[in-house]
Amino acid sequence: MAEVAAHAGVSSQTVSRVANNHDNVDETTRAKVLASMRELGYRPNAAARALVTGKFGAIGVVSFDVGAHGNARTLGAIADAAREAGFSVNFMGVRAQTEAAVRQAFQHLMLQSVDGIVLIESQMLDTPSLHLPPTMPVVVADGATGHEYPNVDFDQAGGARTVVSHLLELGHRTVHHVSGPRDSFAARRRAEAWERTLVAAGAPVPPALYGDWTPESGYLAGRTLAQTPDATAVFAANDQMALGVLRALHEAGRSVPGEISVAGFDDVPEARFFEPPLTSVHQDFDVVGRHCVTLLLEQIERRGNGPRRLAVEPTLVVRASTAALPA
Repeated sequence: MAEVAAHAGVSSQTVSRVANNHDNVDETTRAKVLASMRELGYRPNAAARALVTGKFGAIGVVSFDVGAHGNARTLGAIADAAREAGFSVNFMGVRAQTEAAVRQAFQHLMLQSVDGIVLIESQMLDTPSLHLPPTMPVVVADGATGHEYPNVDFDQAGGARTVVSHLLELGHRTVHHVSGPRDSFAARRRAEAWERTLVAAGAPVPPALYGDWTPESGYLAGRTLAQTPDATAVFAANDQMALGVLRALHEAGRSVPGEISVAGFDDVPEARFFEPPLTSVHQDFDVVGRHCVTLLLEQIERRGNGPRRLAVEPTLVVRASTAALPA
């Protein structure tokens, strides 16, 4: 640090402020110090900085299935927001849907010296409550809302209600549902909202079909729906299952949307290239990831009590896969 200060013609205290991303340094001086750091190959010592600031400059993320569209997008947004705030991200995947497995992941991340942890919960655990290390700042994304930790999630029920209402307004007598797995928070909320919306509209509630988020499971459900004479509208709990439904209906000679309207959830980038382009509920995962980092930094920096729960509103994107029933 002394060498950087001498090279840049500033004090060691100024170098320290730049290294710790303080805002009380004018931009000309900051640029000069950063240039000297690059030229000399200076890297801040994380352990020494932690002794001074009390922070390690890293946050942890625990997730069950990083391959899932929503989890992957949320993780990417968390990484972007953390980097902008001067933090790195350490990731820990979990396979077993148990509180013990989550606690073990937390212990691993704490040994890696993180300042706080985001849990992308998504799956229901083996216990209704969640007890994590009390000294660690925690934010939960896409999880249960009844526990003590700040929570960020989409308004899953609102999104499902919007798409089901859209299909009913097109004149469909009822809406069939291809649900996600029973152990998923998102799938459960979407299915409950689907049923409540039908009941409130006085529409029949057909039996839900269950998939596992994959196109294959949607395809199997679609084969059943293709043989269901009164099925004129289908709401699939995610776009991948909707893709499978579309394939099954096409193979059965059922026209979409001429005979059956199909809608999904997530609005994946490929949805507008499905055949036909898929009506879907758009979720802004970037907003969720950034809210997670904001709430976590508020705890890390002890900036007071922010909101305990943030619900991000989804929006319905109507495309060619849904239409009114022919007269």
